[in-house]
Amino acid sequence: MVIAMTEEEKEKAKAAAAAGVGAGVGSASGASVGVLELAAQGLVSGLSAGLVIGAGAIAGALLGYGIYRTVKKKKTT
Repeated sequence: MVIAMTEEEKEKAKAAAAAGVGAGVGSASGASVGVLELAAQGLVSGLSAGLVIGAGAIAGALLGYGIYRTVKKKKTT
């Protein structure tokens, strides 16, 4: 049984994918700043390292979604 997605569902899926990619990039950038190294050396706690990585993920998700919306707007105009 094949169930086709509506155009609205397709747009929601694309937006979620863009935000997911952005979150992945944000997490990687938060970790690459050296937070994990600092945590390993005992300079920051694991909790604060996790918070920085989480903040990077949130910022990346918002940025990815924003870029998606900007590109979508340019295509429609």
